[in-house]
Amino acid sequence: MDWDEKYQKGEAFWDKGAPAPAMKQYLARQTVRGRALVPGCGRGHEVALAVEHGLDATGLDIAPTGVAEARAKYPHLAERFVTGNLFDPPEEMRGAYDVVLEHTCMSALPPTLRADYRRGIDLTLRRGGLLIGVWFINPALDPGEVGPPFPFSLPDLTALFAEGYEILEDYVPDVAFPGREGRERVRVLRRVV
Repeated sequence: MDWDEKYQKGEAFWDKGAPAPAMKQYLARQTVRGRALVPGCGRGHEVALAVEHGLDATGLDIAPTGVAEARAKYPHLAERFVTGNLFDPPEEMRGAYDVVLEHTCMSALPPTLRADYRRGIDLTLRRGGLLIGVWFINPALDPGEVGPPFPFSLPDLTALFAEGYEILEDYVPDVAFPGREGRERVRVLRRVV
């Protein structure tokens, strides 16, 4: 998929104009500190949320138009938005983050790219770091539709991070964007190797 073209055509259907309610709730309840990466940051809502909660956050997106729109929407955070590829992050991002905030990045990727996603997380997240995800486990797709978002099961998520990560928290959030109620999962993982 040409993500930049989606932004250029105004077809960024995944953008709800605000950070994920479950991420907002999580960061309001938990004290999370350090450098944070938001992969697939799009228009930057989770980056702004992270900064609001005291994190030194950077947003990474492969779509230059998405990054430009994030900079325009959050001009006071403009330098925090970077165009780049999670699968091959810039050298200065490798091993540089205490926290990765996940929301819709992985579900936008075809299943064949999930191992690449995991590798990107491994390349950017320090040992002992947290992967805090609002995972879109059960998107509503029309019959015959394959995505994005691409459905993945809870066992698939568990298997993807079985080696080298431990689950710290795991629950179905009680807040969500309309239409996503009961279809997301908050799972917090700690990188142990």
